[in-house]
Amino acid sequence: METVAAIKSIFFFVLAGLCEIGGGYLVWLWLREGKPLSYGLAGSVVLVFYGIVPTLQPAHFGRVYAAYGGVFIVLSILWGWKVDGIAPDRFDLIGGLIALVGVAVIMYWPRG
Repeated sequence: METVAAIKSIFFFVLAGLCEIGGGYLVWLWLREGKPLSYGLAGSVVLVFYGIVPTLQPAHFGRVYAAYGGVFIVLSILWGWKVDGIAPDRFDLIGGLIALVGVAVIMYWPRG
């Protein structure tokens, strides 16, 4: 995969992850934290957008969603750290690194 295509792919993974986690978080705040219905509605809209973003990836559905799982792991750790104030420990970081290696192999390893 060429460098520009890989950068676009990574961008779409991050965008999808932020949409899924952010949308889910807004719904969580509405249902679990008693925030107004507008939080739930906004979260629902963001989650629909999350469903669209992965279609912009160059690979097939199964590969994209398999690799996205690793991206989701890392973004969830970062979200917990930056939004909820829960710092990752070394095992979170090691697990996140392993997940990213898996993403790289699934999505970007040269195939012959």
